[in-house]
Amino acid sequence: MRIAVVADGEGGGWLQELDEAPGPIRRVGDLAAAVREAERARPEPPRWVWSAGEDVYPDLVRAGVRVSRCHDAALTEALLLGYHARHGEASSLGAAWARLHRLPVPEDPVRPLGEGTTHSQPALFEADRSTLPPGTDRLAALVEVHSDQLRRLAELPDPGRMRLLAAVESAGGLAAAEMSHDGLPWRPDVHDEILTGLLGPRPPSGQRPPVLADLAARISEAVGREVNPDSPAQVLRAMAWVGHPVDSTRSWVLERVDHPVVPLLLRYKELSRLHSANGWTWLDTWVRRRTGPDGRTLGRFHPDYVVGGVVSGRWATRGGGALQIPRSLRGAVRADPGWVLVRADAGQLEPRVLAAVSGDDALAAAAAEEDLYARLAVHVGGDRDRAKIGMLSAMYGQTSGDAAPLLATMRRLYPRALEYVDSAARTGEGGGIVRSWLGRTSPAPTGWSAAVSGPGGERRRRAQGRFTRNFVVQATAAEWALVLLASLRQRLPDMPEGAGIVFFVHDEVVLHVPADLAGEAVRAVAEAEATTRATLFGDTPVRFPLAPVVTRNIG
Repeated sequence: MRIAVVADGEGGGWLQELDEAPGPIRRVGDLAAAVREAERARPEPPRWVWSAGEDVYPDLVRAGVRVSRCHDAALTEALLLGYHARHGEASSLGAAWARLHRLPVPEDPVRPLGEGTTHSQPALFEADRSTLPPGTDRLAALVEVHSDQLRRLAELPDPGRMRLLAAVESAGGLAAAEMSHDGLPWRPDVHDEILTGLLGPRPPSGQRPPVLADLAARISEAVGREVNPDSPAQVLRAMAWVGHPVDSTRSWVLERVDHPVVPLLLRYKELSRLHSANGWTWLDTWVRRRTGPDGRTLGRFHPDYVVGGVVSGRWATRGGGALQIPRSLRGAVRADPGWVLVRADAGQLEPRVLAAVSGDDALAAAAAEEDLYARLAVHVGGDRDRAKIGMLSAMYGQTSGDAAPLLATMRRLYPRALEYVDSAARTGEGGGIVRSWLGRTSPAPTGWSAAVSGPGGERRRRAQGRFTRNFVVQATAAEWALVLLASLRQRLPDMPEGAGIVFFVHDEVVLHVPADLAGEAVRAVAEAEATTRATLFGDTPVRFPLAPVVTRNIG
């Protein structure tokens, strides 16, 4: 059963069951209560149909409601547009409805930084960002667009895969809203201790921390003139002044220079990045504090996730940098008293995905092992690191240096796997598009003929080939992660408020649960992994080991 839902902006809304034909419209005064009741009333929970989960679900979660599954019209529209190489076109309900009616298509609404998190605290269901024309019946428009999307999915060459992708992309939207609301457990006092240890005491606003100030002074001393290390132009002039001109201040460029100022500059860049991206201002902005039962200050980091924010299907964030937490700060991620973290990391995910999608029996046999690279190392003198370089070269198209002979070895040992990515590369080099396992589509390059016929054309052609070579693997790995999230949400036992999945990045998932439920959470992860493997790849020998770890922190 599918139920279309539209909020009225005042806590209520309209519901309409969608079966063979739309049923009667039901007006409800308390939308959260109506959704909660419908979730509990049926043996199989309904699939909720809404214009954009970002506009509806965060408010339901704040009201204490969690739904099992949904159809997110905006996310589905983006997938369908992408399938037909129309990336970047507006995907809101209003845009989809306008295309149906051959009307001018409105731009998608711009969402402010941090919106949808507990920090923004919008009024209940306040925004109608469907971009429909004024006076348009939003429920009727939603039902019409939903019906059209189901029709378009059914007309695709392999509709089952894209239907699955739309379902798990929508489920990702549910997980993102829940994780943003619940937050990642974060100890502000530990964060402060780490920053103080690396940067010195917190400085007054606008001033450098003591360690950075000292490094800046030492940089100027090493150069022999005043240098502001925050200014790339001044650093470039300084390097020329000391007799080592460079064309960039990037770390990898500076590392090639043999001069006493270089280690100081590199250390300054590293610590300055930490201070600006995850320093005390970040802590004040993104971590919401509360007092724990023992009087200690506890906190939650509430990121604002963007599902499918990258063309490969990987997530992004609108702020907070949840997908790029520095390793030095992971020690601040600590479970609450009486609770634990369950961390599961899918190691070597992309080469395992390549083994599964290519049907290469030899690579699949290697991927049946706990450590795929150790199995490959047998063929390169027992050197695991060289085996890893060889496999990454195959997926990323690296052909220079030590990678070339290793790539030749990989090509001889795993011909079907290499042909799979080689074929994707050839398509990209010709300006074509490629698809992931479930059908997510790479963007078509713009101005291709002019780009490859002019100066630098061959370089552009090779770069596009490397992109499509990796896309078919990375996008499928993102799908594996989405199926895992969707399956894990369904398998977790009933837990208290704030428990469940609290962090997700590419191939790692972290749960925060009461200690006495840790065993059930670990079993749910194992069951979700098995379901994910079978759902995507059927009876494959390829393993995707997660090895959940129960811990107090993930540092």
